[in-house]
Amino acid sequence: MRAFRGQMSDNQPIRRSLPEKQKQLRDLKETLAAMKSHTSPALKESVRKRIAQLEAELTAAPVLKSNNRPSGNARPRQERGNAPRRPTIRSL
Repeated sequence: MRAFRGQMSDNQPIRRSLPEKQKQLRDLKETLAAMKSHTSPALKESVRKRIAQLEAELTAAPVLKSNNRPSGNARPRQERGNAPRRPTIRSL
Protein backbone atom coordinates (compact mmCIF):
# COMPACT_ATOMS: atom_id res chain seq x y z
CA MET A 1 0.00 0.00 0.00
CA ARG A 2 1.40 3.41 -0.93
CA ALA A 3 1.67 6.33 1.43
CA PHE A 4 -0.30 9.45 0.58
CA ARG A 5 1.49 12.78 0.42
CA GLY A 6 2.27 14.22 3.85
CA GLN A 7 1.87 10.94 5.70
CA MET A 8 4.35 10.33 8.52
CA SER A 9 5.83 7.32 6.68
CA ASP A 10 6.48 9.45 3.58
CA ASN A 11 10.25 9.54 4.28
CA GLN A 12 10.16 13.25 5.11
CA PRO A 13 12.43 14.87 7.71
CA ILE A 14 10.79 15.52 11.05
CA ARG A 15 10.35 19.24 11.65
CA ARG A 16 11.29 20.23 15.19
CA SER A 17 10.71 23.48 17.03
CA LEU A 18 13.52 25.43 18.66
CA PRO A 19 12.93 24.03 22.19
CA GLU A 20 12.78 20.48 20.81
CA LYS A 21 16.11 21.00 19.04
CA GLN A 22 17.66 22.39 22.22
CA LYS A 23 16.44 19.34 24.17
CA GLN A 24 17.75 16.98 21.51
CA LEU A 25 21.13 18.74 21.60
CA ARG A 26 21.32 18.33 25.40
CA ASP A 27 20.36 14.65 25.11
CA LEU A 28 22.96 13.97 22.43
CA LYS A 29 25.70 15.66 24.45
CA GLU A 30 24.77 13.54 27.47
CA THR A 31 24.74 10.42 25.29
CA LEU A 32 28.17 11.22 23.89
CA ALA A 33 29.56 11.82 27.38
CA ALA A 34 28.08 8.53 28.63
CA MET A 35 29.53 6.42 25.80
CA LYS A 36 32.04 3.80 26.86
CA SER A 37 35.57 3.60 25.50
CA HIS A 38 34.74 0.48 23.49
CA THR A 39 31.84 2.15 21.65
CA SER A 40 32.17 2.11 17.89
CA PRO A 41 34.13 5.10 16.52
CA ALA A 42 31.59 5.39 13.68
CA LEU A 43 28.76 5.75 16.19
CA LYS A 44 30.66 8.39 18.16
CA GLU A 45 31.42 10.28 14.96
CA SER A 46 27.77 10.22 13.84
CA VAL A 47 26.66 11.62 17.21
CA ARG A 48 29.32 14.36 17.00
CA LYS A 49 28.19 15.17 13.47
CA ARG A 50 24.54 15.49 14.55
CA ILE A 51 25.58 17.69 17.50
CA ALA A 52 27.45 19.97 15.08
CA GLN A 53 24.39 20.14 12.79
CA LEU A 54 22.07 21.03 15.67
CA GLU A 55 24.46 23.68 16.97
CA ALA A 56 24.63 25.23 13.49
CA GLU A 57 20.81 25.21 13.22
CA LEU A 58 20.42 26.76 16.67
CA THR A 59 22.90 29.54 15.96
CA ALA A 60 21.13 30.30 12.67
CA ALA A 61 17.65 30.12 14.23
CA PRO A 62 17.51 33.69 15.66
CA VAL A 63 18.65 35.10 12.31
CA LEU A 64 16.02 33.12 10.43
CA LYS A 65 13.34 34.10 12.92
CA SER A 66 14.01 37.82 12.50
CA ASN A 67 13.96 37.51 8.69
CA ASN A 68 10.61 35.68 8.63
CA ARG A 69 8.51 38.32 10.34
CA PRO A 70 4.99 38.44 8.93
CA SER A 71 4.36 41.42 6.71
CA GLY A 72 1.25 43.58 6.83
CA ASN A 73 -0.07 42.25 3.52
CA ALA A 74 -0.08 38.63 4.66
CA ARG A 75 -3.39 36.88 4.23
CA PRO A 76 -5.19 36.57 7.58
CA ARG A 77 -5.97 33.12 8.84
CA GLN A 78 -9.56 32.15 8.30
CA GLU A 79 -11.34 31.27 11.47
CA ARG A 80 -13.91 28.60 11.67
CA GLY A 81 -16.75 30.79 12.88
CA ASN A 82 -19.98 29.33 14.18
CA ALA A 83 -20.42 26.66 11.54
CA PRO A 84 -22.13 23.60 13.07
CA ARG A 85 -20.09 20.45 13.25
CA ARG A 86 -21.30 17.24 11.73
CA PRO A 87 -22.89 14.92 14.27
CA THR A 88 -20.71 12.06 15.41
CA ILE A 89 -21.88 8.59 14.49
CA ARG A 90 -21.55 6.25 17.42
CA SER A 91 -22.19 2.57 17.27
CA LEU A 92 -23.66 0.81 20.27
